[in-house]
Amino acid sequence: MQMLQHRVADWDNAYANGDNIAGSNRWPAAWDTPAQAFRDTMSASGRAKLDIAYGDSPRNRLDLFLPDVMPKGLVVFIHGGYWKAFDNKPWSHLANGAVANGFAVAMPTYTLCPDIRISGIVREIAAAIGKAATMVGGPVILTGHSAGGHLASRMVTTTTPLAADVAGRIRNVVSISGVHDLRPIMRTGMNATLAIDEAEALAESPALLRPMDGARITCWAGGGERAEFLRQNALLANIWIGLGATTSTVVEPDRHHFSIVDGLADPTHPLTRTLLAE
Repeated sequence: MQMLQHRVADWDNAYANGDNIAGSNRWPAAWDTPAQAFRDTMSASGRAKLDIAYGDSPRNRLDLFLPDVMPKGLVVFIHGGYWKAFDNKPWSHLANGAVANGFAVAMPTYTLCPDIRISGIVREIAAAIGKAATMVGGPVILTGHSAGGHLASRMVTTTTPLAADVAGRIRNVVSISGVHDLRPIMRTGMNATLAIDEAEALAESPALLRPMDGARITCWAGGGERAEFLRQNALLANIWIGLGATTSTVVEPDRHHFSIVDGLADPTHPLTRTLLAE
């Protein structure tokens, strides 16, 4: 009998994506050109509504991309960046898969740490989803990448800040490389910026919360992810299935933390099909 013991010795390295992906200096610039081209095309056809205010803070803005037919529903994509980097603009082209299938796609920007706590970002994202839901009818589908995966899954917990009527419209969630337990992040150097404490970790970690009734979530990661992201990916699905949610876990081969989102730009990719599944 062989027994394997596991221990994380370097928490910063465990959550360092760029340092562990060959050619990672291509990103995020590699997203900028297709994102700008998509916005230009959608704007030229009158199907992009950009920088819509959903709150009072300067970064409380969202972009809404519309299909060329009456929308079948609303997809919300929440960007990552460890709650402290980026805005919605580099990811615009990822709306293409859902838009081509007849869905409207909202992409919010939110205030970044240290100007806000993660709990505040959670409330901002709820406000963004609420605003977009007033503009598009039908089911609401949530997805997000990395920190955005955390924020998407946080919306379908029993302590969600979403209004009841909006929460009741949520059909599906796909958390892409999501961070579902915030406690390990407290051990990293980035917590000097994030300022997560034990109380916030317990209150805002989806893996430590109960899913709302009827929650359905897919946890999707790349085969080339850091071990901690693969563990976090399996963790939420494993816990929530025991709490009554419908869950699934996917590890997509030959994808790493940056390339894992590319499937959303393809109308026929399994990631897009999973997101939009009824």
